[in-house]
Amino acid sequence: MKLILIAGALALILSLFGTPALIKALARRGYGQIIRDDGPSTHHTKRGTPTMGGLIIIFASLVAYLVAHAVTQSSISTSAILILGLVISLGFVGFLDDYMKISRQNSRGISGKQKILGQVLFASIFGYLGTRFPDKDGLTPISLNLSTVRDTSITLGVVLVVIWIALMVTATSNGVNLTDGLDGLATGASVMTFLAFVLIGVWEFGQSCAVTASANCYNVRDPLDLAVLAAAFAGACTGFLWWNASPAKIFMGDTGSLALGGALAGLAASLRVQLLLIPLGGLFVIITLSVALQVLYFRITGGKRLFKMAPLQHHFELMGWGEVTIVLRFWIIAGLSVALGLGLFYTQWVAS
Repeated sequence: MKLILIAGALALILSLFGTPALIKALARRGYGQIIRDDGPSTHHTKRGTPTMGGLIIIFASLVAYLVAHAVTQSSISTSAILILGLVISLGFVGFLDDYMKISRQNSRGISGKQKILGQVLFASIFGYLGTRFPDKDGLTPISLNLSTVRDTSITLGVVLVVIWIALMVTATSNGVNLTDGLDGLATGASVMTFLAFVLIGVWEFGQSCAVTASANCYNVRDPLDLAVLAAAFAGACTGFLWWNASPAKIFMGDTGSLALGGALAGLAASLRVQLLLIPLGGLFVIITLSVALQVLYFRITGGKRLFKMAPLQHHFELMGWGEVTIVLRFWIIAGLSVALGLGLFYTQWVAS
């Protein structure tokens, strides 16, 4: 528990006090947000707000995790290293996208195909490496079995695992990216989901088959260290939210949203709760579905729109809802989704 508290607190401090310095550095270089011309008119006042704030989230999480282990002289787990590698890789893809938008002075960065290619590539590498590096008990960071709220008996094999992880990571990182359209919305929802992973990691450690050999114990590699990593991300996002809340002084950009989505998917895969990511990240799922439904309805009806604008948060903006009202109500949805996910996780343990 000491590791979790140190990592979370240090990440919060680094992000809270490091973000103003990043804001100044980005403003000096003119790295401001580019606003879509077809978006809500209220967003045009945000033009020029520093972006790429995801850099401080990644930095604070990484440093806090490493320092916490150095202070307590604890070993760093392979599972956490792989997730951090995934986060940094996806953050790099997002950074390229943000940089291209700024350099071109329009809302189009790298092409959609290039972005997806980068996500799939790094996610596939993560998925493959995750099936390697067994510990003394033969457990690898990612199981070869499909997991719902825990590992099932459905064996996928290496190839299907890599494909499945690539799909998970790409969908989640794009889901967070789509949600990051209002001040503090994606950041606040991410904090709740990371805290859920802290609880899941601690619980799996306490009920680990290596600690308590029972019928419903968990065969998960490095669950406690994954909880430490989740705490670091939760702390970093909380510190960043202080400056990202409305009116935002900085945006996380694709640098942050793709990285955070990768972290969420990586934690779900490594903690063997892959399908539980759907309810835990319920808000991200709802917003992603709104985009998919908008596109599908548009094509079926020959040009009609299901929503005034997608993603869903912009639909409510055009209906006249205030930005803060939308964010707070969507946070409530995110909180209820996390509660549902944790409830399903605990119910399965009790039932088994």
